[in-house]
Amino acid sequence: MTGVRVLVGTRKGAFILTADGKRDSWTVNGPHFPGFELYHLKGSPVDPNRIYASQCSSWFGQLMQRSDDGGATWNAVGNQFPYDGVPGTHQWYDGTPHPWEFKRVWHLEPSLSDADVVYAGVEDAALFLSGDGGSTWTELSGLRKHGSGPNWTPGAGGMCLHTILIDPSNPDRMYIAISAAGTFRTEDGGQTWKAINQGLHSAHIPDPTAEVGHCVHHVTMHPSRPRTLFMQKHWDVMRSDDGGDRWREVSGNLPTDFGFVIDVHAHEPETVYVVPITSDAHHFVMEGKLRVYRSRSGGDEWEPLTKGLPQENCYVNVLRDAMAVDSLDECGVYFGTTGGQVYASPDGGDHWSAIVRDLPAVLSVEVQTLQ
Repeated sequence: MTGVRVLVGTRKGAFILTADGKRDSWTVNGPHFPGFELYHLKGSPVDPNRIYASQCSSWFGQLMQRSDDGGATWNAVGNQFPYDGVPGTHQWYDGTPHPWEFKRVWHLEPSLSDADVVYAGVEDAALFLSGDGGSTWTELSGLRKHGSGPNWTPGAGGMCLHTILIDPSNPDRMYIAISAAGTFRTEDGGQTWKAINQGLHSAHIPDPTAEVGHCVHHVTMHPSRPRTLFMQKHWDVMRSDDGGDRWREVSGNLPTDFGFVIDVHAHEPETVYVVPITSDAHHFVMEGKLRVYRSRSGGDEWEPLTKGLPQENCYVNVLRDAMAVDSLDECGVYFGTTGGQVYASPDGGDHWSAIVRDLPAVLSVEVQTLQ
């Protein structure tokens, strides 16, 4: 029977939510790794039972976890440098001097064709690759050798590589995004990179049209149109139709164009979702109303989606990796909040319900469609 599995990373552990294809009754399993920050969990599109998780602690450092049975059991992998008693020193690097600090893994992106291949975006901004299921990792150092590297600066959340998109039509083409540097594209599997930030404008950097320095919050694409990218920036919702070579603003009639998350409907490449936040100083939804905004035209024209969402006294945020869509015939949309709720819509955003409440603050949400 068709079903869904929602992978939720929080400030204090991971939770796995499951339902059948109707998505009206949910089982909650967890917490896994209680007390640890789980910045991201993501399953392999090749083998849905293979799930990777980034487990982090300011005291114990970074750990990588892998499940081969859909999250029922977990094993630590790729953590070959044992904890030495010094907080924050547990890391993947080989012990040689590095000009960059290593803090945590923000995002995991499994290969579209091999369950043992997975990418990791880390803070300070770098991209790592494992070809053996996370047991060993190699830095794709071409990214940090990009000539603009000395001009990268951390955003409020750190200098994190938080977005990794693999082109389904060409696995050597990938897009990544760094806060606060911008968006980059590779055509050769990560050996060399091009900054793709033309058209982005940022008011509070010395050169508002600089090649890098833009605080990109999230980037997404529909797999059938990998040259069309949608971006939620620190102010502005943006769109590119040429693989990032040029961007244009599509904030349109949004009540505010500040936010963190953006995603695309599974079957409608021009249907886009965002969650506007009051401002960069006030990281909560406007007027105490939790509203997802949907555009069916690829931007510019937006409608609020409110049915089932609290419309008073709600002051939560939705973080950059905390929205996902399933691929069932009627597309489901999911998002988590810093208040510990995970909301689901089984009908593309028309109606919402909380499938779990009172979790720790949600950092990430991913969904797997199960057959």
